[in-house]
Amino acid sequence: MRIGLTGGIGSGKSTVASMLAAAGATLIDTDAIARAITQSRGAAMPAIEAVFGPSVIASDGSLDRARMRDLVFADAAAKVRLEAILHPLIGAECETQAAAAGPGLIVFDVPLLVESKRWRALVDRVLVVDATEETQLQRVLARSGWTPDAVRAVITQQASRAARRAAADAVIFNEQLTLEELEREVRDLRWA
Repeated sequence: MRIGLTGGIGSGKSTVASMLAAAGATLIDTDAIARAITQSRGAAMPAIEAVFGPSVIASDGSLDRARMRDLVFADAAAKVRLEAILHPLIGAECETQAAAAGPGLIVFDVPLLVESKRWRALVDRVLVVDATEETQLQRVLARSGWTPDAVRAVITQQASRAARRAAADAVIFNEQLTLEELEREVRDLRWA
């Protein structure tokens, strides 16, 4: 079975992904793939430099994430151009990893699952980890060093809570849950 896991920034999606992996699922993390292909000499870097120029390339040859984030938040067309480079490479690597995984539960951790539209056809079920925007904000501020405005900008760019919930086959509402309670919610999921 192929599960698409998604949730807004600060929802607890990565914690749920880790719990599913610890329970034996194969985890395929699209953010990790994106980081790998945008490192120095990563598969996406020649195209990124060709499209966006050297201003988005860090001194070590990797993607300057802060500069690119500022650019795509300010220019929707830049976001579309970046996604046109990254998404096919990420998709190909996901399929390579899924083919290598063999039988059993495969969890695709996809922050932009709802926004990309194509993912729904690639998975059997969608699991959404949900939290209020205020909780998302507080969690990200506690771990990232970002400003509240930067966090709100990311939340605004992501699918709404309602859109994610509408796309879900199952929802874990991760609001004021202890880790033990969250783990129980994950354990109690049934995908019959």
